[in-house]
Amino acid sequence: MNELRAERLQVMLSPDELTAVDDFRFKHRMPTRAAAVRELLRIGLSGLGLDAKAGVKSSDYGVLDRGPEGRTQSAED
Repeated sequence: MNELRAERLQVMLSPDELTAVDDFRFKHRMPTRAAAVRELLRIGLSGLGLDAKAGVKSSDYGVLDRGPEGRTQSAED
């Protein structure tokens, strides 16, 4: 398991919400639902002014940037 992603978050979605996630995933050619959800979170957080980074690989679709020693950094750090 990726040490930087040790926390699991379970989310229940309605059929319409799942369809929206899957549509977003396929439209943007994303490798997994998890990558799509992380990207949607990144987009939402960036709308609130938080710095977020997009990537190419599934493992690169993180919500927040990592600082020294893998610590999560917000836009204020």
